[in-house]
Amino acid sequence: MILLPRPSHLNRIKVNLGLIFRNNNLHRNNYQPIGHRWYHTKDVFGVKSFDKDRIATEMLIKRIVTNERSTSFVNMVVDEFRSKGHLLASTNPLGPSKAIEPNHSSTELLRRYIEQYQDDHHTEINANDYTNLDLGRCSLGELIRTLETVYCSSVGVEFMHLSDLGEREWFGSEWEKIGLSENKLTDQEIREMSLILLKSELFDKFVATKFPTVKRYSAEGAESMLISLDTILKTACVDYSVWSAIIGMPHRGRLNTLDILLQYPAAIQFRKMSGLSEFDLSSENIKTTGDVLSHLYTTVRLNYSPEKQISVSLLPNPSHLEAISPVVMGKARSKAMRWKEGSYGADNKGSAILPIQIHGDAAFSGQGIIMETLALSGTPNFTVNGSLHLIVNNLIGYTTPGQLVGRSSAYCSDVMKAIDAPCIHVNGDCPEDVIKVSKLALKYRQTFGKDIAIDLTCFRRWGHNELDDPTMTNPVMYKRIHSRPSTMPSAISDKHLTASEKETETKAYWDKLNEAYKSRESYVPSNPDLQGVWSTCVRPQSNMITSWDTGVPLDLLKYVGKQSVTIPEGFNLHPNLSKVLVTDRLKRLDSSSGSLIDWSTGEALALGSMLYQGINVRISGQDVGRGTFAQRHAMLVDQETGKLYIPLNNLTAGTETANLGSLEVANSILSEEAVLAFEYGFSVDSPNNLVIWEAQFGDFFNGAQIILDTFVSSGEAKWLLQSGLVILLPHGYDGAGPEHSSCRLERFLQMSDSSETAVTGDSINWSIANVTTPSQYFHLLRRQMMRNYRKPLILASPKLLLRHPACKSSLDSFGPGNCFQPILDDPRNPTSPQKIVFCSGKHYYTLDEENCHPFQPFKSVNC
Repeated sequence: MILLPRPSHLNRIKVNLGLIFRNNNLHRNNYQPIGHRWYHTKDVFGVKSFDKDRIATEMLIKRIVTNERSTSFVNMVVDEFRSKGHLLASTNPLGPSKAIEPNHSSTELLRRYIEQYQDDHHTEINANDYTNLDLGRCSLGELIRTLETVYCSSVGVEFMHLSDLGEREWFGSEWEKIGLSENKLTDQEIREMSLILLKSELFDKFVATKFPTVKRYSAEGAESMLISLDTILKTACVDYSVWSAIIGMPHRGRLNTLDILLQYPAAIQFRKMSGLSEFDLSSENIKTTGDVLSHLYTTVRLNYSPEKQISVSLLPNPSHLEAISPVVMGKARSKAMRWKEGSYGADNKGSAILPIQIHGDAAFSGQGIIMETLALSGTPNFTVNGSLHLIVNNLIGYTTPGQLVGRSSAYCSDVMKAIDAPCIHVNGDCPEDVIKVSKLALKYRQTFGKDIAIDLTCFRRWGHNELDDPTMTNPVMYKRIHSRPSTMPSAISDKHLTASEKETETKAYWDKLNEAYKSRESYVPSNPDLQGVWSTCVRPQSNMITSWDTGVPLDLLKYVGKQSVTIPEGFNLHPNLSKVLVTDRLKRLDSSSGSLIDWSTGEALALGSMLYQGINVRISGQDVGRGTFAQRHAMLVDQETGKLYIPLNNLTAGTETANLGSLEVANSILSEEAVLAFEYGFSVDSPNNLVIWEAQFGDFFNGAQIILDTFVSSGEAKWLLQSGLVILLPHGYDGAGPEHSSCRLERFLQMSDSSETAVTGDSINWSIANVTTPSQYFHLLRRQMMRNYRKPLILASPKLLLRHPACKSSLDSFGPGNCFQPILDDPRNPTSPQKIVFCSGKHYYTLDEENCHPFQPFKSVNC
């Protein structure tokens, strides 16, 4: 075989993407082309940019730049700074900022404005007509230079994509007021900032000294995250009277945050590092495995002024990145329901409950649950009037450089644009600016009730953890990191604290950590469960099976049943529902007709009776108002106006209206993972809410498998968090095909900690059921709230049985003295059975039909 030489022009791929490389020591238009977001494309097969025609762009730039200095021209200049200034901002603490758009023409117009007009001292304008910079009459050059200072320094603001003109103008004006260097921090703010940074560095040094082999996921390189969080909490409490903040955050900097900001006992952290439990294992009926060090959590009340306090809850999180984010929202919304805030209040002019979601850069742009959570943020029944997102941007994800191959977008925060939310990019080496942007972000959230993100650009001092070597895959980045002459906390504390102050504060904090270290083995932690609103609950016993009377007086059931189909005068009900819902249900409740209750009526009686007792009920999922199989109809729609009506929210007879519970029917977005996580967060906030999530079809639960694995099935064992969440999974091979048939009960059984060889008591991780009759379903739902403890319930809900003529229960079986029965006897009560079959659900009815045939006697027992 003869080898042909490869043509020389094919030896390498030539790529010119035309991106601008900005060097602070070079003139702004002195750029050089580099690869796609700095990804080195030489000899990389399949990496080639789209060669964009620049002729039209050049002509447009030339026409605009040479335009007269008119009002429209000045407006264009200001808008260009507001729109593109963030691309020229020096937000990267590791070196000169680089333009991050795939084509340098995106900033070329702005660069030419700066180049051509920054020295224009002759053209006079009234800057107050165009900006909020308070420059008055000034030269065009002064305006250009001031705009460059405000929009192209160590902070970049992205807000011009907002669809609402008022929001855009508000944001631009607010930033122009605080973005000038003259806007100084108070001496007290500077001192507190310096002390937090000093303590963060000392904490990491102490832990590294005492526990050199522990993975602590330190805040080193990202210490400004503590400054941002402290500013947000303090400002929210003092300036906006926020009294509750719920935080979800990953591993990075978590231990620093717990110790320095949230007053979590350092002795517990050191116990965990020493292999001891974070819980008091001597407590009665405690059954816990605990969790890893980086998942510790707490709730603390912080006093920022004599009159104002804020309760801060840092939620426990699994290692699955971003899974905690919708849990934060769910808990925040549950608090709003409890305290009649936000959507549940008399008005909705803001919220005193603040959800704070802290993210890593790679996870924020890579994890699908983030997009689902953002999609929830503005929807009815899920909104929390805005979350504040703090992205700790390490410029890397595990070992993958984020700006190279970690995402397809320019910024890790670009998913925020999908929900019309602004983002502020800030250099983590500039903590003074971090304070300013944190205040602005909070003010935006409080003003507009929308999400906003802070992209805190920083770096990771070590690898993924302190035992990992990052130089194998990121040598250039870590050469820059390791060549830094000093740390940012040291530089800031040296600048703002005297030598004596620094020495005194260092000794005091180090001694505090030392005392905690010495007492770690003798320290007795306080278990966080069964406190506050949960103080009425107990830990269930493993050696006891309790039974609870869940029956309800029959007169009340009849009233609730009738109210469930009572509609206001003038409401245009769908004609089919007049017969199959209203007439049929009223007939079933009529004692003269035998009062045989079907499945959906049994559910309505369970929910309505709990509402009557003052228990709030929330049912969530896709199309839950109607029900997947058009069986529920808890939410009715006027056929003429489209208005919604929930009949069970109009119970009044025999009780004070103020003492009634409310039914929230939450038709969700087409999501499983984020929605189930949201409902889990809702359920762990209070034991007084019955929270139900229904999958559209039972097999769809696997879209939320992470939440089932890491929260629902194991949350109590890891964190002592009880949850009464009910999960309804429509189940049954009823002709819908394999994907819509089995809810995979075997998977839930596999995750159960129920014993296979002995009787299991109440202390199990969750209950699993496939009930056979409407009354059994009724008693199971009520048992969730009547017990003095909470456990998740996984229920294989029916499809065929919803309208099966034999699947009925007498009204008497719902009455007082009745409860859920683990085993039901065969109602036919055969006298001489030859075979006993244990079954449940629709299988009973199939066998019962077969049992009617002659010469085939057997006894069927439901379980």
